[in-house]
Parts: sequence; structure tokens; C-alpha cells
Amino acid sequence: MIIVAGHITVDPAGRESYLAGCVTIVEQGRAAAGCLDFALSADIVDPARINIYERWDNWDNLQAFRGSGPEDDQSQHILTADVAEFETA
Repeated sequence: MIIVAGHITVDPAGRESYLAGCVTIVEQGRAAAGCLDFALSADIVDPARINIYERWDNWDNLQAFRGSGPEDDQSQHILTADVAEFETA
């Protein structure tokens, strides 16, 4: 199993708009082959932070979904990112 976890930061004034723009991505992730869980959520303490959590059954399915990363219109709003992938037994 592969776990993708971490967070990104965006301008606090645009966080809700950013998350609203991610609804389709979450839906696509959850529908993708091998996706066990996929969530993006507003942090309850830091108004700039968006928490990321994904679980995948294997690397191949994760990579097939991931492609090249966030769309340009999304990535331009990301101020920082701290996200890692972990393989579990």
C-alpha cells in the first residue's frame, strides 16, 4: 500500500476557492483504479494550510492517476508544499 500525506499552503483568503476547485480531482481520485482513499481538507488551526491524504493499492495505479501533478491554474496558488509518499507492508 502507498500512502501520500502532507500539506500545502495557499493564501488564506483563497483557500476555500482552491478547495472548491479540487472537488473534481477528489472525485476522479476516488474513482481511479487502486485508490483506497483520497482527501483534501482545510486545516482547523492554520487558515493557509490544506491537508492531503491518499491511500493507493500500488505504485502503478498511483502513477497512472498522478500524471504530471497539479494543473497550472492550481499550482500557481500553492505557496509551499510538504507532501511525501510512503510504502507500507
